[in-house]
Amino acid sequence: MSKSTSLDLFGASQPWTASEWTSSDDRVRGGASQSYLTPSSAADSAHFHGNLDIKTLGGAGFASQRTTGEDKTWDLSAYDGILLELGKSDGKKYTFLIKDELLGVDEGGREMSTVSWEYDFTDATAEGLYIPWSQLKPTYRGKPKEDAEPLKLKNVKRFSIMSRSFFGEQEGDFSLTIKSIKAVSQSSDDLESGVARGSNQAWNWKDSNLVGLGVILSTTWAICFGFCWWRGIDTSFMTFSRWWRVTGRKGFGRA
Repeated sequence: MSKSTSLDLFGASQPWTASEWTSSDDRVRGGASQSYLTPSSAADSAHFHGNLDIKTLGGAGFASQRTTGEDKTWDLSAYDGILLELGKSDGKKYTFLIKDELLGVDEGGREMSTVSWEYDFTDATAEGLYIPWSQLKPTYRGKPKEDAEPLKLKNVKRFSIMSRSFFGEQEGDFSLTIKSIKAVSQSSDDLESGVARGSNQAWNWKDSNLVGLGVILSTTWAICFGFCWWRGIDTSFMTFSRWWRVTGRKGFGRA
């Protein structure tokens, strides 16, 4: 990436530390789910794992790990989104969450609810999973919050990783390895490095319209050149660069 385009939040240059994370499971509501976040011995990745129980709460359930320290604040206003670099996954669906407000606890000792900004995902390719801010959806107590104020990127207070039932869709043991969580800015290098923009999948050359156009034009040139050579037609003017310059400009809609 060009300009100062990434900020290591967890992993990479910021080794994973168990004390920076704590569980936030459905046990606070009478459930039986449990989650753990275990850094690797080299602290270069973290294993999010546990058991998602949905029977105790009648089909619902969640198990999550969140950052600790209510006094922490991250200013991510200079960046365009989050890059999750994931390792081994069980293929189940997970949720990445951000909060920009914490209200402390009520008289009963339970944390008071605030808006969460969420993104659901399964896994990612080796290049990583890019989540632009626009793809984070506001929720309040698990329900969409259509009238939520914009995410305050200068005042991010918490990050979380969650496994939940999605209305009985999944349960049981879960396992996800997270290599790093970064705030990133978009640049022309993003596509070169394989990171998709505004998508929950990493960029793949097989899915690229641009690559497809190049293959079509190159193949057409080869066929025409071969036909002219076979018929004895002068091919000196049919250089590949000239062919690409003429047909490529038209293909991109240029004059």
